[in-house]
Amino acid sequence: MASDLQKVRNIGIAAHIDAGKTTLTERVLFYTGRQHKMGEVHEGAATMDWMEQERERGITITSAATYATWDDHTVNIIDTPGHVDFTIEVERSMRVLDGLVFVLCSVAAVQPQSETVWRQANRYRVPRIAFSNKMDRTGANFYNVVSSLRSRLMARAVAAQIPIGQESDFAGVIDLLEGKAYFYDSDKLGETYRVAEIPAEHMDNYRKYRRELIDAIVEKDDELLEKYLEDEESVTTEDLQAAMRRGVIHHGLVPVFCGTAFKNKGIQNLLDAVTRFLPSPLDVHAIKGVHPDTEEELERPCDPKGPLAALSFKIAGDPHVGRITFTRIYSGTLKKGDQVYNVSKDQTERISRILRMHANNREDLESCQAGDIVALVGLKSATTGDTIATKDAKVLLESIHIPDTVLDVAIEPKTKQDSEKMTDSLLKLADEDPTFRFSYNDETGQVIISGMGELHLEIIVDRLFREYKVEAKVGKPQVAYRETITGSIDRLEHRYVKQTGGKGQFAHVVIDVRPLDPEKHEGKTFNFNNLITGGIIPTQYIPAVEHGIKDALKSGVLSGFQVLGVEVDLVHGSFHPVDSSEMAFRAAGSMAIQEAMRKCQPKLLEPMMRVEVVVPNEFTGAVHGDISGRRGLVTGIADGEAGYQVITAEVPLAMMFGYSTDIRNKTQGRATYTMEFKRYAEVPASIAAEVTKKTGHASH
Repeated sequence: MASDLQKVRNIGIAAHIDAGKTTLTERVLFYTGRQHKMGEVHEGAATMDWMEQERERGITITSAATYATWDDHTVNIIDTPGHVDFTIEVERSMRVLDGLVFVLCSVAAVQPQSETVWRQANRYRVPRIAFSNKMDRTGANFYNVVSSLRSRLMARAVAAQIPIGQESDFAGVIDLLEGKAYFYDSDKLGETYRVAEIPAEHMDNYRKYRRELIDAIVEKDDELLEKYLEDEESVTTEDLQAAMRRGVIHHGLVPVFCGTAFKNKGIQNLLDAVTRFLPSPLDVHAIKGVHPDTEEELERPCDPKGPLAALSFKIAGDPHVGRITFTRIYSGTLKKGDQVYNVSKDQTERISRILRMHANNREDLESCQAGDIVALVGLKSATTGDTIATKDAKVLLESIHIPDTVLDVAIEPKTKQDSEKMTDSLLKLADEDPTFRFSYNDETGQVIISGMGELHLEIIVDRLFREYKVEAKVGKPQVAYRETITGSIDRLEHRYVKQTGGKGQFAHVVIDVRPLDPEKHEGKTFNFNNLITGGIIPTQYIPAVEHGIKDALKSGVLSGFQVLGVEVDLVHGSFHPVDSSEMAFRAAGSMAIQEAMRKCQPKLLEPMMRVEVVVPNEFTGAVHGDISGRRGLVTGIADGEAGYQVITAEVPLAMMFGYSTDIRNKTQGRATYTMEFKRYAEVPASIAAEVTKKTGHASH
């Protein structure tokens, strides 16, 4: 591993589905000498898409990690999925990356999933450069990509190169800072290229876009601005490159490069841009955390000699090695055989092996240090988002945002043997994927599996059958409804008293309950306020009341779905010096909130999806009408590529089953769509009655 941290780059490659991320990664591995043959996604031979399901579908499902060496730099790369059902893979990768290559299709420019990935990168403030791919395709327009980054993503995007020709005439690129032309016309694999003077017919364009680039670079760089205004000529290419790097790392500047991964053009220039403009682990802010016992804020700068601080961001099962934990080391050094402390789980464990991964191949290491991304073997309790440190230097790092599931499927094992195998397999799958959950329905004997969408659960079931050899019957997908309250109640009192000979049970609580204000408690679905004074309920019993309430909110009073959007104040109560216990207060909290929910006008909620359909002009009316017929609301219609419109809508998930078949039939197979969870909304009364009748509270 590189000992000079300035020469390490931890980058991700992310984009909308089908923008060419995996093909780009394959080219990067080829040109950096990591592999000697290029794998093609459409032939099912891409190195990074190593799961059977990925090769069959030609999409990326898991984020794969690899590394390469370029210009004396070590580049750790994570190739992430573009499909919204696997959004957690992007989310957890963003959390541990220092920089991002944001890939766009030169024809379609910014697409719906590009927006989602961009928001995720914003959440973790990841510096990024953009790559306009597929410049050889009919309809490719580099300048449109730059302007759509600005208009749709509000990015400080600026061209760092301009193309020489486009569509079938795309021959190379002009570097605006160096003032050189790169021609990729000498060999099919693109390993060699020609550096030449800028052709005369491109000079006007070069001057125009170079001026625009320099203006964007000096805009936030006072030192360089002064030098530039005094004497333009005194500003060197090196000055501009250093300032562009500062702009990318600190000021959100997004330089845009271009090429075609499939036709092997422009990839080496992009690799140069990664090492020149994206940050090393030393350039990004020190990771922040808190002390788990005192809540005191702590910082851990990237220093191999500092105390250990690392984040596990992905768990994977490896048939040869067993359970591996992908980990980003932020501070300190870790050696094989070291004992570490899992701060999130309060457990000590030993690292038996340290691996560097290349897709699903591995290489053993003796040690790793701050700035590295490695796979650790031996951590039994670590899950996604856990902090690894040492007991004498505890720190708890911010975990990873995990979205809620929106779809359930019932699954029944065929035999008793399958039943045992299934539990074991589901535990492993849930361990790997935090957006996948499962629970048992004791009454029907079914297992309910929950995930982010139809494709997500389809892949899970496929893996159950193939990898884990479980035989089972699979039911139809069911929407994961939720419940909420719309009214409030003050001073609801509950006494829990049990006398069964000997020691009794006593707890008395008084609560106020109201709908949670989402603006005050952003991202929360439940809030508990302890307003007890003067010890009328002893402090040790307060958490038990909160736990009891949380338990009860897992199953609502209408149809037994999880309850969201509730705020509870514990305002009064009493206890018995002998008969009170944590168990009694837990029961009292649980029963009090159940009673309160019945009195607070409970309502059923359903997941609403943000749907974006790219449709040929002549079918716009039919698609619009179909969305309305699905209880959907069209929120916008915009011009897409030539001859296409982009319809944005909010549609209940319950109405979207089988949509892919329907839309193919309605548009002669020419429309495409993407769908992602947007929010929960109240279910219309007539449909709510149907759902409640179907679930019949007892059976959920």
